[in-house]
Amino acid sequence: MTQENRVLIFDTTLRDGEQSPGATMSHAEKLEIAQMLDEMGVDIIEAGFPIASEGDFAAVSEIAKQAQSAQICGLARAQFPDIDRCWEAVKHARRPRIHTFIGTSPLHRAIPNLDMDQMAERIHATVSHARNLCDNVQWSPMDATRTEHDYLCRVVEIAIKAGATTINIPDTVGYTAPRESADLIRMLLERVPGADQIIFATHCHNDLGMATANALAAVEAGARQIECTINGLGERAGNTALEEVVMAMRVRHDIMPYDTGIDTTKIIGISRRVAAVSGFPVQYNKAIVGKNAFLHESGIHQDGVLKNVETFEIMRPADIGLNETNIAMGKHSGRAALRAKLRDLGYEVGDNQLKDVFVRFKALADRKKEVYDEDIVALMQDSAANTGDDHLQVKHLRVICGSDGQSADLTLIVGGEEKTVHATGDGPVDACFNAVKQIFPHQARLKLYQVHAVTEGTDAQATVSVRMEEDGRIVNGQAADTDTILASVKAYVGALNHLIMRRTQAGTDGKQISMYSH
Repeated sequence: MTQENRVLIFDTTLRDGEQSPGATMSHAEKLEIAQMLDEMGVDIIEAGFPIASEGDFAAVSEIAKQAQSAQICGLARAQFPDIDRCWEAVKHARRPRIHTFIGTSPLHRAIPNLDMDQMAERIHATVSHARNLCDNVQWSPMDATRTEHDYLCRVVEIAIKAGATTINIPDTVGYTAPRESADLIRMLLERVPGADQIIFATHCHNDLGMATANALAAVEAGARQIECTINGLGERAGNTALEEVVMAMRVRHDIMPYDTGIDTTKIIGISRRVAAVSGFPVQYNKAIVGKNAFLHESGIHQDGVLKNVETFEIMRPADIGLNETNIAMGKHSGRAALRAKLRDLGYEVGDNQLKDVFVRFKALADRKKEVYDEDIVALMQDSAANTGDDHLQVKHLRVICGSDGQSADLTLIVGGEEKTVHATGDGPVDACFNAVKQIFPHQARLKLYQVHAVTEGTDAQATVSVRMEEDGRIVNGQAADTDTILASVKAYVGALNHLIMRRTQAGTDGKQISMYSH
């Protein structure tokens, strides 16, 4: 594979992905995801937006110090303080990068009230400043796909002359189509002096469901860096999904002869981990990593797969890290079997974590006839979402429901102190949530309550997702249990724990910054 066909993978799960409402990750979770990205071969990790908060700065700085192979990038607006703060965060990386941006479309130019010449001057000054600090500078004209072509060529040329080594062309609002995406890259390569000396990148949002197609079209036209996220996480409808572009190039190598260097066997593991820590479960029919991606319901399909798996599968489960052999799991299974099963499912656990998960697994196995892979994944996600360090912890729950009314007796541990209440409601879940509110009063509004059965049967685990909003802060909580009501309370309490974390960050970091503030 020639260098011309090498496509760099720029993962922004920890920056753009975390901007999904409610997807805030803890410091430890960010470090864990960054390590997984580094190990799977991601070229550039955009670790955060250092000036946005002290928490973001600390995470980017620590990831920069720990990364072994990947370039570590921070985001900065086109302002000197942002760029300086970004450099302070990434400078300890073996391979640091500064990524600075400004909105160049007419709509975005109007917000800071800059005319074309004023914006051009700012681009030159800020990119030059970044290059004086770091020899690896990426520049993005936000909303590039709705920027006038002549002006886009002008500012890209300015950024290249100022020292940018990568020019990223974002489809910020997911507006473009594949042919337009390709034509835009070709135009820039043909019209902009020095374009052949730098790398063009593409950053596509999925508002119209075309992010992956747009990214691949840009690569075919000459872009050599794709910005993406695990599971397509990101603003609004999300971004180009890393697993989709990587596997598309692998499966269709005949028409897309590109190499990414990604270890695809790690895809399912990091997909599930990101789903767990972000609180955004992967939809069943999601390409590559969805639960149904390798399942066959139709008799015709089942018969074909049994005779020759290639009749209805263009890739194999093992390609993304799913082991095709199954270990039957039940109450008689030991720790070694559980560790092996977890490894097959993409989870590497230490001895202490295995001990905790094994206790949970045994308790689950005592309640279920069969423990499926999906049960174990739900168990791991529940373990990740609910830790012993949380401010609020569920200790005991007793619910009475029926035609005579519904009530709940709930005991929570709040900051180390036990509190018990009795509450009633319009249903068992409502009674439980009222009990939580009595113990921990809050003004957060419930925006989403969703229940999914993990497997079939009356003894199936239920995965409950809860979304709450308070003063513009959106948080998610997720929990799994064979008792749907208990899972509901755990998810609700989990969302409140995330809210407490967000409150603390807001108190420390002050007001949220604007992309356009001066």
